[in-house]
Order: sequence, then C-alpha cells, then structure tokens
Amino acid sequence: MTNKLKILLIEDDAIEVMKLNRTISSLGLKHEIIEANNGEEAIKILEEKDKLPDIILLDLNMPKINGIEFLSILKNDDTLKYIPTIILTTSNNHKDVLECYKIGIAGYILKPLKYEEYVSKIEKLLAYWGINELIRN
Repeated sequence: MTNKLKILLIEDDAIEVMKLNRTISSLGLKHEIIEANNGEEAIKILEEKDKLPDIILLDLNMPKINGIEFLSILKNDDTLKYIPTIILTTSNNHKDVLECYKIGIAGYILKPLKYEEYVSKIEKLLAYWGINELIRN
C-alpha cells in the first residue's frame, strides 16, 4: 500500500502537465497534483509552509527561473531543502545531471518519447516515493 502523495509539478509545457495528470488517472492513483508553470510560481506556492508538498517534480528548461536556479533557492531554505526533488526533463546533458546532483536532488529522470515508457517510469517513481517515510507537515 502506498501513501497518497502531495506532488508539486513545476512544468511550463501544458502538454506535459496533461500527460502527467492523465498518467496518474490511468494508473488509478489518488495523488494530489499541485501545478506551477515556472519557478517563480512554485516559490509562491512553497511560501505556504503549512501546505508543503511531499515531493517535487521539476523540469529544468523553464522561463523566468530555470530548474537549476530554482533548486539552488530551494536547497538554501532550511524548511524546503528536505523536500525530495526529482528532475523530470528531456535534457540528458551530463553537465545538467552533475549540477543537479551536486545541488542535492533525489533523482533525475529523462522523459521518454513513447507514452508507455513514460507511464512505466512515472508508476515506478510514485510507487517508490509512496512507500518512503517522508517529512510531512
């Protein structure tokens, strides 16, 4: 049995947002998805310390504040730095992977082109985090 997760999805591509919501629905999962279109929106959401997510799914390539800049802000906050943050991106640039792990991410997942592979990766990702002991408010 997995825990119901509160997931902050930081993604500027509406199709990717719909794809994640569709995947969670098709898998019959009851996780709560909070959506932010960019890092600035996500920071505003995270300012409400009593409503923090269990995990964050973060795209790297975004306007305003990119994923790496957002990670730096997140990891410099004494409350927010403990939220597991998983990169969900199309960037397989080794420099990005290395930089993200240096900052302190919990995982780096490449978005596959095939929808079936995407569903499989998301299912495994959420199953893993659903059985973890997470810091909850």
